[in-house]
Amino acid sequence: MRITTKIGSLSVALGLLACSAAAMAQQDNTVRLGMYAIFYHTSAQDVQGPFVPPGVTAYAKDTQTPYFAYLRRLNAHWELELAAGWPPKTDTVARGPATLGSVPWNGQTVGTVKWFAPTFLAEYKFCDESSAWRPYLGAGMNYTHFYDRTINGAGNAALGGPTSVALTDSFGPAATLGVYYHVRGSWSVIASFSVSQVKSSLTANTEGIYRRSTVNFNPSALVVAAGYSF
Repeated sequence: MRITTKIGSLSVALGLLACSAAAMAQQDNTVRLGMYAIFYHTSAQDVQGPFVPPGVTAYAKDTQTPYFAYLRRLNAHWELELAAGWPPKTDTVARGPATLGSVPWNGQTVGTVKWFAPTFLAEYKFCDESSAWRPYLGAGMNYTHFYDRTINGAGNAALGGPTSVALTDSFGPAATLGVYYHVRGSWSVIASFSVSQVKSSLTANTEGIYRRSTVNFNPSALVVAAGYSF
C-alpha cells in the first residue's frame, strides 16, 4: 500500500511538473497589434541631371500605420521580435527653389510611395519575469522595399513631363527602447521608440531624361501596442 501511495504521489508530482512545463512553453510566443507613428528625418543629395538647378530635392512626410509583431521568448531576459507595419502611403514633398521654370516646386506634394519594412530585433528585458513593469532594449536589422511609386500632376509638370521613379531596396541597422507592462494572464501592453537607417538610390525617368539622387530617410517610430502570449 505504501509503495502504491508513493507511486501515486510521484505520478501527481510528475503530472504537475509536466503541466507547469507546458504552461511555460505556451508563453514562449507573443503576437502584438498596435499603431506606429513614423517620423522621417530625410536628407538627400541634390537631384542631378539635365535641366535641374542646384538645391532641388524632396522629403518624406510623417505618417501613421498599424503595427504588427511576432516575438519568440528565448529565456527570462532575451527574446526575438519580427515587426512590420501595414505598408503606409507616404507623401513626397518638394524642397528647394520656389519654382522649376515657372512651375511651383518648394512645398508641393509631388508624389507618393508605399514601402514594406520588416525589422528583426534581438531584445533584452530588464527585471525579473515576475515584475509587472519591464524596460527593454533591442538591436537588429531593417529591410525596406519601395513600391507603388507615383509622381502626381504637380510633379510631372515641374519635371517636364510624365515621370516614373525607381528606389533601390535598403538594408540597415535598427534599434529600439521600450517598456513592457503585464496586464494580467496572457495580456500585456508596450510602448517603444525605435530608429532605423534607410538609404536608397533614386532614379527619375522623364520620357528618357534621367535624374538621380541618394536619399537617407532615417525614420524613427513611436509604437503603442497590446500583446497576447501563448
